[in-house]
Amino acid sequence: MVSFPKSRRVILATLKELQVPALTDCWEGNGKPPSIIIAMRLLPQHRRSLHSPKLSDEENLQLYGKCNNPNGHGHNYTVEISAYGKIHPVTGMVVNLTDLKKYIEEAIMQPLDHKNIDKDVPFFKETVSTMENMALFIWKGLEQLLPGILYEVKVHETENNVVVYRGE
Repeated sequence: MVSFPKSRRVILATLKELQVPALTDCWEGNGKPPSIIIAMRLLPQHRRSLHSPKLSDEENLQLYGKCNNPNGHGHNYTVEISAYGKIHPVTGMVVNLTDLKKYIEEAIMQPLDHKNIDKDVPFFKETVSTMENMALFIWKGLEQLLPGILYEVKVHETENNVVVYRGE
């Protein structure tokens, strides 16, 4: 078993000195890095009202029901972000979780958490704030931060209502 020094300055160059087996030694026979899906869950909260400017008030009420309340209603969402890629042979990661947390804060939590998204988020001033559009908004916010590895955005409105978007 490898024991790391108490110093917080362990860098990749010291891994060899610590006699840590190469990550490729753990990969099955072919020496190729496996593909992995890594996911992170977060819980943004916000207020919204479902209302399409392309429909009459009656049509909006009929389509969206109680979610069409002009005063809005609150939600505690669960959002899951998944990245997919090869394990890097040096770092052993698909994506650094510290970076992923930073990207989630920037692309999701800052614009959405504890906001009236229909009024506070420019995208939703022109777009109905459905779960589908929320997943699209989150994807667009993350795709430049996670180029080539963003795999899936799941938005859970309730235990039974879930939207999955994979960039198609």
